[in-house]
Amino acid sequence: MKLKQTLISLSLVGGLLALTIVYADQTKQPSNGTSSNGKEIVVNGTPISNEKIDVVLRSQEAQGRPAGAQLERAVKDNLIALLLISQEAEKEGLDKDPANAAQIDLTRQQILAHALQTRFAKEHPISESALKEEYNKMKSEVGSKEYSAEHILVKTEAEAKQIIAALKKGENFEKLAKEKSIDTGSGANGGKLGWAAPSTFVKGFADAMVKLKKGQTTETPVQTQFGYHVIRLLDVRALKAPSFDEVKDRIRQAKEQEAFAKMVEELHSKAKIENN
Repeated sequence: MKLKQTLISLSLVGGLLALTIVYADQTKQPSNGTSSNGKEIVVNGTPISNEKIDVVLRSQEAQGRPAGAQLERAVKDNLIALLLISQEAEKEGLDKDPANAAQIDLTRQQILAHALQTRFAKEHPISESALKEEYNKMKSEVGSKEYSAEHILVKTEAEAKQIIAALKKGENFEKLAKEKSIDTGSGANGGKLGWAAPSTFVKGFADAMVKLKKGQTTETPVQTQFGYHVIRLLDVRALKAPSFDEVKDRIRQAKEQEAFAKMVEELHSKAKIENN
């Protein structure tokens, strides 16, 4: 049978190994985990289980590979090659190397941890009411307005006072931000921070910013853990929060992770850990 010279790279079992393979002609029929004579695929006495084939098939389909005979044949060929390589590595004792053994054990633990987290989420579903409660809490924390501001950040209060004095004399805010601000990200943009809700800033900065009127600059330096800020408010507008349906899945994921983390903390508190 003529082979298509189409090269692809299949990521195997969590991306641990990628092999370049040649797709067989698509007319070749899938074997559902068995060879052409109807028996399970066995490589040097070691079977390749249907479950293993299904795991890789589902992974590839989830990544956008089209399901069908071509993908199934490619997966089987890849698993055969992977098994041959691992068998040869074991013959050479590479599985006994401490670094390799540690990596194998770590991968096993990661797979089991993911499986436990998935089952935990199914057994402890987050109710719709809990999701809505979290959504309303987030909306309350974010507030109903967002602000467009610019700032100049310096190390000392004296420097900040000098900048405020210079601004009062007519110096350009954006120019001073580019020259003086130690916040290199916003400094390169003339101090502009873009549109954001007050909750995205540290408290001292946010408290000072929301007290300003449009176009107004702070009269005194604003101290935070980052240094001393000179803040100018450019504009204010109503904040359009995403709907509950738009963020529900993200909230559910965050709450599931939070619940699982709490369970892990309980395991940690009960565990006997030595020489840590």
